[in-house]
Amino acid sequence: MTADEAITSRRSIRRFLPTPVPRPVIEDILQVAAQAPSGSNVQPWKVYVLTGEPLATLCGKLVAAHDDPQARAEHQAEYAYYPTDWFPPYIERRRATGWGLYGLLGIGKADRERMHQQHGRNYLFFDAPVGLIFTIDRRMEQGSWLDYGMFLQNIMIAARARGLDTCPQAAFIEWHRLILPHVGAPANEALVCGMALGHADPAAIENSLRTAREPVAGFTRFLD
Repeated sequence: MTADEAITSRRSIRRFLPTPVPRPVIEDILQVAAQAPSGSNVQPWKVYVLTGEPLATLCGKLVAAHDDPQARAEHQAEYAYYPTDWFPPYIERRRATGWGLYGLLGIGKADRERMHQQHGRNYLFFDAPVGLIFTIDRRMEQGSWLDYGMFLQNIMIAARARGLDTCPQAAFIEWHRLILPHVGAPANEALVCGMALGHADPAAIENSLRTAREPVAGFTRFLD
């Protein structure tokens, strides 16, 4: 698979097969991804890889918290991933993605319970056999967070090059007080996001979702 093919075939998978991913393959993906650039080569990323019982236990904790209204009220993300007030054109893109997924799954706009259940699928890593948790030292500044994105992208592209799929997940960030102790992260580490890794279920309707991308002319200005 060429680099272009790996990039353009990458998509967020929301249902995985239980097929295991061998540890050497995971290590190989992370070693390739670690070639990402970072300011002064500080390499601000740290990864926790969960499989088997540690993964299942974390999923159980997160699903229980997601289903508990009191827990949802008590837990908040450490940083804002999305804008507080949405505005065009970003709100339209967000809605198109959300309703595109719900439409495939037959979830209506008034079906709050099924929306809640579908959102809870995040906390099962969409049934992936590998869950990745990413952290960063709290003392790092915005530049290192920008560098982190390149590392995450490298993981997703390296996975595609090996016939695997991923789903990067910001849904985890509100549950940092549950996740960080579970993975044994020290107090100086902040939760960046999570990611599911595995083999996509080709029969799952939700995996047929294709999100639109803005053409180059829509986000680029050439100054000749």
